[in-house]
Amino acid sequence: MHDSMQLVIVTGMSGAGKTVAMQSFEDLGYFCVDNMPPALMGKFWELIKESGKIKKVALVIDLRSRAFYEEVVEMIRSLEDENGISAKIVFLDASDEELVARYKETRRSHPLAMDGRVLDGIVREREILNEIKSKATLLIDTTRLSPRQLREEIFHNFETSENTAFHINVMSFGFKYGIPIDADVVMDVRFLPNPYYVKELKEKNGLDDDVYEYVMNSEKTAEFYKQYISMLRYVIPGYVAEGKTSLTIAIGCTGGQHRSVAIAQRIGEDLQSDGYTVNFNHRDMKKRKETVNRS
Repeated sequence: MHDSMQLVIVTGMSGAGKTVAMQSFEDLGYFCVDNMPPALMGKFWELIKESGKIKKVALVIDLRSRAFYEEVVEMIRSLEDENGISAKIVFLDASDEELVARYKETRRSHPLAMDGRVLDGIVREREILNEIKSKATLLIDTTRLSPRQLREEIFHNFETSENTAFHINVMSFGFKYGIPIDADVVMDVRFLPNPYYVKELKEKNGLDDDVYEYVMNSEKTAEFYKQYISMLRYVIPGYVAEGKTSLTIAIGCTGGQHRSVAIAQRIGEDLQSDGYTVNFNHRDMKKRKETVNRS
């Protein structure tokens, strides 16, 4: 049972990027906890085991004193001995000059130098963390890394085929009900032939075979779809390279029942065949029928 459980301890210098790291692990599907006291770790891990559902845990820990450091080391040793878990330690570091610059930019006080110079706190913290830094599984120097580059570094080291973060949401909608506010790419297909005006198709939707074929077999649709799916296949790798974890493609027609449903469904299926993780959402497909039933 425990062989598949993964534990990552994220620590390092204050200001080196632990917040970005935690967000990155969350996007990779890890259950993340920020600054849990080591004394609570035993009970926390018991709850994790009892749930049986959480397989990946990332703990972000700030070490503000030697006593706290000793507790963390003991906690890791206990988890490894009692549960057979091999914990990975990710240590984030940066140069003193860069850390000082970051503190000045944010106008925050260093936690170990509340009444003194920022540099004094950095020097003290570096001394405290020196031993756990030597035990780190992965050391990341963020001096010259942007938040996006740090995210990419974590993804490079921890992303697997099972936890691939990037996914695509393909949805259909009706313009009469409003454009989805979370859409990244919006396409209006109201110029395509409309099954609404075909008596036997009016009350059906784009998932029905005859409606789907009516929309997709049009010469106009064929030419449009060829160019549009080609454009999507060209731009999606760019979104991935920029570090996006999801992309929402919204296809709209008048009522969100026929044309947009058929087109969105085919886009989603084709992108799935390209190897992407795709979620389907036909937002307004049943709204017209529900409105008729209430009237």
